[in-house]
Amino acid sequence: MKIDLTNTTSSKINAALMDARRASGSTAAGMVLTLVIVTDEGSAYDALKAANDASREHPSRTLAVIKRAGRSPRARAETRLDAEILVGTDAGSGETVVLRMHGELAAHAQSVVLPLLLPDAPVVVWWPDNAPLNPAQDPLGALAQRRITDAVTAESPVGQLAQRAAGYTPGDTDLAWTRITGWRSMLAAALDQRAVEIVGAVVEGESYNPSVELLGLWLHNRLRVPVERVVTGGPGITAVRLRTQDGDITLDRPDGLLGTLCMPGAPDRMVALKRRDTAELIAEELRRLDPDDIYATAVRTPVDRLRERIAGVEHAGPGGTVEGQARAAEPAAAAAPAEEAAETEEAAETEEAPEAAPAKKSAAKKSAARKRSGR
Repeated sequence: MKIDLTNTTSSKINAALMDARRASGSTAAGMVLTLVIVTDEGSAYDALKAANDASREHPSRTLAVIKRAGRSPRARAETRLDAEILVGTDAGSGETVVLRMHGELAAHAQSVVLPLLLPDAPVVVWWPDNAPLNPAQDPLGALAQRRITDAVTAESPVGQLAQRAAGYTPGDTDLAWTRITGWRSMLAAALDQRAVEIVGAVVEGESYNPSVELLGLWLHNRLRVPVERVVTGGPGITAVRLRTQDGDITLDRPDGLLGTLCMPGAPDRMVALKRRDTAELIAEELRRLDPDDIYATAVRTPVDRLRERIAGVEHAGPGGTVEGQARAAEPAAAAAPAEEAAETEEAAETEEAPEAAPAKKSAAKKSAARKRSGR
């Protein structure tokens, strides 16, 4: 069932939801939480599809907030709320309300959302992209017990981790962290099978992927060993190697579908390590509404703790980055041509005047004889 409301209010939306529920033969809500999605028109379809798929595991009321401030002064002066209500199979296992806020109302979205929250139910706010610097201080984020962002959609995904660490509040999480749940589970299970001492670790993955950085930071915090970050072509995380005295424990996934776990003294095993879609990630995050302390520890660790190198290139050196190695090599590279030029000039002088060599030797002998005689 689909209901369109133009120039409406929150009370009219609540009344329409109640009428739609009665028309479907169900007077009870039967939903466990309210999921607020803050997005734009371009990302609304994919975000709502993921939320509807996740609602089959977590029946919820989904409120999609789309802000339309307007480009012209007249459009910005017009304050209007349009709503699209989806109930039944169109909304998964819950209810979906798409709220389009025009004009100045876009700056006060919390006043529209607050009356539509399910009573006595947790609230989760999800920003598929363009998340605020401090989600907990955002007017909509302040209504929630759980706040979900996605660093991979930022212009600088790895730099976004520093902002997440600076503005972290208990209840914050990021889908870049959720994407490495399978890797963390497999590595923890591998270390539970045999007691070995880990002396180092290597995390391989594509560049500008915050999940690779978070996995390396998690290993650094839990194992207390140096972790090296190797840039590969992807997709996503491609391999993790744990250095031991007996050999490497390797979890390799070159194709993004199936992984191979290799341990010293044991046969190789194939493990399921498929890259998950957004609906699965959201469903996982909705399973827990308490603060994630492990994520907080990992995201607060500076990324420069990881030593980075390109696949096939040696360690970057004291700077810890390939760029640092390049800067260190510039003086040596500048000095090398000068030394080569000096050697070439000396060789050229010798070749041009070979007959002058005996004369120089004779002059040197006479000078030495005069010094001995005291002249």
